[in-house]
Amino acid sequence: MTEILDAVRAGAGPEVLADLPMPTSTRAVFVRREDQNLFDGVPSEEKDPRRSLRVGEVPLPELAPDEVYLAVMASSINFNTVWTSIFEPVSTFGFLDRLGKESFWGKRHALDYHVVGSDASGVVLRTGSAVRNWKVGDEVTVHCNYVDDQDPASHDDSMLGNQRIWGFETNFGGLADISVVKANQLMPKPTHLSWEEAAVNALCNSTSYRMLVSRNGAPVTQGDKVLIWGASGGIGSYAVQHVLNSGGVPIGVVSSEDKVETLRELGCEYVINRREKNYRFWKDEHTQDESEWRRLGKDIRSLVGDDPDIVFEHPGRSTMGASVFVTKRAGTIVTCAATSGYMIEYDNRHLWMKLKTIKGSHFSNYREAWAANQTIVDGKVVPPLSAVFPLEETGEAAYEVQHNRHEGKIGVLCVAEREGLGITNPELRAKVGEERLTIFRRHDGEE
Repeated sequence: MTEILDAVRAGAGPEVLADLPMPTSTRAVFVRREDQNLFDGVPSEEKDPRRSLRVGEVPLPELAPDEVYLAVMASSINFNTVWTSIFEPVSTFGFLDRLGKESFWGKRHALDYHVVGSDASGVVLRTGSAVRNWKVGDEVTVHCNYVDDQDPASHDDSMLGNQRIWGFETNFGGLADISVVKANQLMPKPTHLSWEEAAVNALCNSTSYRMLVSRNGAPVTQGDKVLIWGASGGIGSYAVQHVLNSGGVPIGVVSSEDKVETLRELGCEYVINRREKNYRFWKDEHTQDESEWRRLGKDIRSLVGDDPDIVFEHPGRSTMGASVFVTKRAGTIVTCAATSGYMIEYDNRHLWMKLKTIKGSHFSNYREAWAANQTIVDGKVVPPLSAVFPLEETGEAAYEVQHNRHEGKIGVLCVAEREGLGITNPELRAKVGEERLTIFRRHDGEE
């Protein structure tokens, strides 16, 4: 390891860090362009991230004026890293090549390897000449919205302009010892959290915040009933907390009794175990079963006395027909993903005749990400960290996410030598409570 990273581990101050030389390369997790056809002819469920995700030294690029070098103390696994690793639905090298054609600085990204990862917590090592609000030694977390500030649409809502997801549609992501990050991706690290607890939040928490709190989504108001698919997963667990904090009533859908208990401890009173209910929304791959939609709607009303005002939708093809059906008249289905399939089907009569709305939502802008991070900083939302892996085992961690073997989020230690480091506000941590901060870790250990 380099001298500057050893100094970061030792808690060196900004003056010391600024005087130490930057290395010319870094340890990182990456996929290779030459492996794009590695899984040709292999069914999706058999494509193995452990075969394509590699750990090794890669060169550090030159720093642009609006960027920082970040010592990544910890990162996390998101599903986009799984997609990158199995080259589905497309190879991410196409994203990098398009970025490479946009500008002098964009050319750095179009390489024959792609450093992945869209979350991070860490310490600023260097700042570009145009960086104003951050300095060497700052402890930060990173959101993944990589924005083109010269696109006029970006100045209305940065999600409307030429934006990308860092570490997925750009290079130099967070699964590395040193990463390259735009200054407008940085946010304060929550002082009561460890590095790994702080690292897992930004992508999923910001996504859920935009969907359920921001005016750009389907903002929850007091008393709103919100059906949340996958409520003990990454984005779902944040959704539950944002609904509760907004005065709404979350109805969580999960797939086991263990997950029911996890949600109950998180504060979600109404939970549906879909495995126990054995819903069959599709008779076959072409035909949906409206009687099963009706059964779900009846189960929801038996719990909360009414249809949901909002449905938090992300499975896609497997659930969208049911989501549209069960939503209350004039209600909203807000969707950010389609993990079970992008080509969705629903009965449009139940949408137009009952004045319902389907609202698309994608990650968040900087204001929303900052506000979402503040809920973590204040201890109002807790990280759903369920497991931690070392950087060398990122392939295994991605495999675990691919096969849904953990709930909540999986953290990855990079520069941090062990778990539990980085806590500088033990008083706030005690106020939030160790039991609440470790809900997902404890329940994951019981399974």
